[in-house]
Amino acid sequence: MSDKQLLFAALRGEMTSRPAWVPFVGVHGGQLLGVTAEQYLQSADLLVQGLTRAIGRYQPDGIPVVFDVQIEAEVLGCELNWSNEGPPSVLTHPLEMGLSLADLPAYDTAKGRFPLIGEALDRLRELHGDQVAFYGLITGPFTLALHLLGNTIFLDMYDNPAKVGELLAYCRDVAIKTADFYLDHGIDVVAVVDPMTSQISPEHFVQYETPYVDAVFDHIRQRGAFSSLFVCGDATRNLDVMCATHCDNICVDENIDLGELARLARAAGKSVGGNLQLTTVLLLGTPADAARDAVRCLDTCGTEGFVLAPGCDLPWGVPPENLEAVTAVVHDPYQRDIARQTVAAGVSDDYADILLPSYAAERDVYLDVITLDSATCPPCQYMLAAAQQAARTTSHVVVREHKIKNRDGLGYMTKLGATAIPTICIDGKPVFSSLIPDETALAQAVRVAEERKK
Repeated sequence: MSDKQLLFAALRGEMTSRPAWVPFVGVHGGQLLGVTAEQYLQSADLLVQGLTRAIGRYQPDGIPVVFDVQIEAEVLGCELNWSNEGPPSVLTHPLEMGLSLADLPAYDTAKGRFPLIGEALDRLRELHGDQVAFYGLITGPFTLALHLLGNTIFLDMYDNPAKVGELLAYCRDVAIKTADFYLDHGIDVVAVVDPMTSQISPEHFVQYETPYVDAVFDHIRQRGAFSSLFVCGDATRNLDVMCATHCDNICVDENIDLGELARLARAAGKSVGGNLQLTTVLLLGTPADAARDAVRCLDTCGTEGFVLAPGCDLPWGVPPENLEAVTAVVHDPYQRDIARQTVAAGVSDDYADILLPSYAAERDVYLDVITLDSATCPPCQYMLAAAQQAARTTSHVVVREHKIKNRDGLGYMTKLGATAIPTICIDGKPVFSSLIPDETALAQAVRVAEERKK
């Protein structure tokens, strides 16, 4: 059985002879070449070179051709803010600026970066397609709607559901066209990446996600490919409704109890993927840490309908040796046994040197926003934007972002008691956890904090 066929068996929910392995190599491919994320994501040659190098080092069964949920938004007129070490973020929201759906540029996969992605995919399939399955990642309807409209979508869901429905139908059609682009280039798996759905309730998921994303999954199945739903963030409240969608596979990050997801997904006839820890292990840990975390995932899910994968797009700076340690665990049963027997190296970090402000003594209200990185993580971007908008209503609010991609950010997350990403803490207490507040709710919480300081 080839590596590619082993992955297909896992996606069908079957037992496999070893774990299926899909490292989500996005901008990390740029690090392997010594180039920036911005350079990497705008060059077919660099995509081919970076993924070829990743395939050689990490021996995957499947790999995405590109990991960037801003590609469709760019074609539709959203301005992007580029980063050296992450995918771009959306800077402007056309529908928030007074445009209508009719005013948006015609959506065409001959525009933007799609031609270079198609070229890269064609070349990669010729080089590696016999052994490696390629994933085409498309932006889910709800996340694309938020890119186009901005945070006001959360109010409109209550005040103007017909408007949101019209927008989501438009985004559904964009997703189907994007899926067709990848399928026409011979992609093996189409993954709908919809991270912003972790920010809504199960009831809103059923209303504003299920009918639109199911149409995409049905289309992918009709064309003979596998489909996956990928939601990052703490989507625990939505696991049941996620498992009721029409996808073949559900992939999640470290916020989710992998065992609980496996129980629900298998009952619904779906395979699962996840959920290696991105920052504390893959980015900031050691090879031994990475091996142990891989075994954690494997011991939770076994090899029945399970795909071992990182919780999201690999950060640019992940040490390759950490991923190679995961590869060893995947391919060598002896390395799995070693990982199970080893103990955590070193002493647990208590972050004693990281000091929090004396919030009660401060005149200003502090909004500490705990993120992965607002420049590269859409839920983090919109959570930070909500805090910044609240700060514009008063002169006594300080907004600070703490990125858990570094030790300081992890220290603040630990000391503030935040348990999910993203989270807004108000004067040292987590208040909005993995749920972007609407403008009214956040403004009210800030006013209450201001009153306490008088």
